[in-house]
Amino acid sequence: MRQAIGSTWILQLVIVFILIFVAFLALSINYTKAYKIKNELLSIIEKYEGVNSGENGSISIINNYLKYNSYGTKGTCENEGFGATSLDSNTLVEADEKTKYYYCVKKVNTSNLTFEDRASYEIETFFKFNLPLLGDIFTFRVTGKTIDINWPDDDIHYSVD
Repeated sequence: MRQAIGSTWILQLVIVFILIFVAFLALSINYTKAYKIKNELLSIIEKYEGVNSGENGSISIINNYLKYNSYGTKGTCENEGFGATSLDSNTLVEADEKTKYYYCVKKVNTSNLTFEDRASYEIETFFKFNLPLLGDIFTFRVTGKTIDINWPDDDIHYSVD
C-alpha cells in the first residue's frame, strides 16, 4: 500500500513539472512572435519616415503585414496616442482606455536646436498567454521605440506628455 501512495505522489509531481514546462514553452513562443512583429512594425515606420495613411502609406503596409501573419491580438493602449481598431482601415484613431486596439503608436517630440522637426515613435503590440486546455489567461504588451526621425512625414500629431 505504501508503494502505491508513493508512486501516485511521484506521478503527480511529474505531471506538475510537465505542465510548468508546457506553460513556459507556450509563453516563450507567443512572446517571440509578438517581439518579431513589434520589430517589423518599427522597421516599417523608420523606412517610411513616419506614420502616414493612404494606399501606400506605412499604416497600410503595417496592416497588411499583420493580416498576412495572422495577428489578431488586441489590447488597451497604455500611453496616449493612436491605435488601430481595424486592420482593414488605413487610419488610426485617438486611443482611449476602454477600446481595444491591434497596435498603438505614440509620436514623441525629440526636437533640438539643430533639427526643429524631429520625432520618434513608440509602438505597442500585444500577445496572449494561452494554454491548450485553459485557454487565454493573460494579455501582455510588447513595446518598442524607433530611432529619431528628422522631418517625419506623417498624419498624426504629438502626444502631450
